[in-house]
Amino acid sequence: MQRFCRFLLYRLMGWKKEVTVELPRKYIIALAPHTSNWDFIMGLLYSRAEGFRCEFMMKKEWFFWPLGPIFRSLGGIPVERSKHTSLTDQLAAIAQRSERFGLCITPEGTRKPTTEWKRGFYYIALKANLPILLFGLDYGQKRIVCTKTVTPDGYADAQMQEIKQYFKPFQGKYPKNFAF
Repeated sequence: MQRFCRFLLYRLMGWKKEVTVELPRKYIIALAPHTSNWDFIMGLLYSRAEGFRCEFMMKKEWFFWPLGPIFRSLGGIPVERSKHTSLTDQLAAIAQRSERFGLCITPEGTRKPTTEWKRGFYYIALKANLPILLFGLDYGQKRIVCTKTVTPDGYADAQMQEIKQYFKPFQGKYPKNFAF
C-alpha cells in the first residue's frame, strides 16, 4: 500500500514533499490551508506514502453508514461541533497515556474563509506537552511542506499569530476560501 500511495502521490499526481521536521513519537499536526475535501485525501495519501498513521478529527455528520466505519478505520474521530465538551482534555489524557500518538487537525475548522481559527489543537498539545508540526498543502506548486514545529508555551495569541504567518504563503485548492 505504501508503494502504491507513493506512486500515486509523487509520480502520477506530481506532488513533492519539503519536510525537514522529524516525526516524533507523539505529535499534533496542524494542516492548512483547508479549502476543500481534497485536503483530507491529500493528507491521507501523504501519511500512507510516508508510512505513518495519524488520527484526524471530522464533524460527526460525515460518520453515517457506510462512511462512518470507513472513516473510523482510517483514524477518524467524530466531533459534535455544536456541543462544548472536554474533548481537548480527553485527547490530551490519551496522548499522555499512549506510547505513540499522532493527531492531524485543520485549525480553520472549516473549508470556508475564516480568520477565527480553532485553538483546540493548541490546547491539546499544551496539556499533553506535544510539539505541533505545521504542514502546509500548497496546491499552486503541488507541495506538501513541513519546515516548522511549534512548542506551545501558553501564550496562545502570540503563537496562533506565528502559526497563521507560517501558512500565509501556501495556496489552497480554492484560494478564495483561505483567510488568515
